[in-house]
Amino acid sequence: MEKMKFQKITLFSGVMLALNSLIGSGWLFGAGTAAKVAGPAAIISWILGAIIIISIALTYVELGAMFPESGGMSRYAQYSHGPLLGFVAAWANWISLITLVPMEAVASVQYMSSWPWTWANWTHHFMKNGNITTPGLLVVFIFMLVFTLINFWSVKLMTRFTNLISIFKVLLPTLTVAMLIFAGFHPGNFGHSVNTFMPYGSRSIFEAAAVSGIIMSYDAFQTIINMGGEMIHPHKNIVRGVLISMIITAVIYVMLQVAFIGAIDPNLLAQKGWHGINYTSPFADIAILLGMNWLAILLYMDAFVSPFGTGVAFVATASRALAAMTHTGHLPQWLGRLERRYMIPRFAMVVDLILAVIMVSLFRNWSLLATVITGSTLIAYLTGPVTVISLRKMDANLKRPFHPQFMTWLAPFAFVLTSLAIYWTMWPTTIQVIGVILLGLPIYLYYEIKYRHASGLCDLRNSYWMLAYLVFISIISFIGSEGFGGRDWLKYPWDFVVIIIFSLAFYRWAVASRMKKVDPVAEKVNAKVKMPEKD
Repeated sequence: MEKMKFQKITLFSGVMLALNSLIGSGWLFGAGTAAKVAGPAAIISWILGAIIIISIALTYVELGAMFPESGGMSRYAQYSHGPLLGFVAAWANWISLITLVPMEAVASVQYMSSWPWTWANWTHHFMKNGNITTPGLLVVFIFMLVFTLINFWSVKLMTRFTNLISIFKVLLPTLTVAMLIFAGFHPGNFGHSVNTFMPYGSRSIFEAAAVSGIIMSYDAFQTIINMGGEMIHPHKNIVRGVLISMIITAVIYVMLQVAFIGAIDPNLLAQKGWHGINYTSPFADIAILLGMNWLAILLYMDAFVSPFGTGVAFVATASRALAAMTHTGHLPQWLGRLERRYMIPRFAMVVDLILAVIMVSLFRNWSLLATVITGSTLIAYLTGPVTVISLRKMDANLKRPFHPQFMTWLAPFAFVLTSLAIYWTMWPTTIQVIGVILLGLPIYLYYEIKYRHASGLCDLRNSYWMLAYLVFISIISFIGSEGFGGRDWLKYPWDFVVIIIFSLAFYRWAVASRMKKVDPVAEKVNAKVKMPEKD
């Protein structure tokens, strides 16, 4: 039989694919929103967001190098803690991925609705009171269909498309930073003391990290890990791809925030303060005020191109995540079926598209969709630090191309940061997201009872910690400080202290709840890993 040919992804294409996912609608909305919430201290919010996600990413880099398979992030928790925890983590992650696709389409349409040209008046009806109208919704559907079709015909077509768009998406933010600093930079906007740099207190830094889409803007590192099975030399390129793309993105986002703060008219600040800064199209509006209409035109174009490119990338990631979930036997097997010529999960793509259409029909604005994404992603990410240390304790002989010694302290550190970030998403978002995640449990139980009868109940003990954690974080979110949506029974910063202490306890419980042996499927995948040659 003739062997089927796989189109492998190079390191360059992997980095471009990750940048295409990372630099999406976040840079168009994030800087303006963060400055409004935290003032100049929003710069710290972007740095904090990068630290949180890079800490989480490094735990998944070790796992991704150990298990280079498509949709891998949907399986890792199962390898150490059994199918129930694996399903919860995969379901939460998949919810965030399919929500990202309509969110990017909404971002494109939202910016289209503010195009200033006369010939584009017909786009002004796409938005009303911050929500997508019915005509705008039809355009969103068309965009999502195009996102899917680009992925429908081979990895090669998708990577060529993303390489082209990614270069543009890196160059334009860089050009924007340079031009704003050159044309109208006001150092006095950054304040002359701690109080003026941080006008709304330290709490605003953490608030901005969650509600401004900052953490969400960084979380696309998983694009490379989920496509690890299709990369050339995955044992080396997964590590390199994640770190290179994350560092480039962090530098771009921080510099964009610096440029935005410095470009604001000091007279406007004196009149309204940072809370009064409210631009529909932040960077484009500032470019027009500074007389750089040519830059404004490029920014309006990018407001279409950036979300469009990110949407394409996440169709690929979401479909592979859904296809990977079928391997546990808790979803229909046909969802994981690969098209024979290009080895692409087309059935998963179609199902993702249908669910994305339903999602955007219910939540018709960018911020609502972003809220769902942030919370569900962070809950899924809780399992990464737990799994990486559990697997080290379960089998030290598994092949680990990336095996840093600092992981022993980085893992609990990442777990605590993730817990804090979940809290920052604010009540009632926390309980709403947990509710969406729990909707997947009936599906899990149906397949568990149908195919495994009651034998799967013994796996519950490996997952009790997660169920208890979700109850804990919901309660803390409800009783926590008012700045994070709570009843203010537990005031800031004592709410942080409680979360840190309990998170460390949950982390220890989680690692102790690991299975006795590594999942046999994981051992088979790991056996194929090629270790780098020693010099």
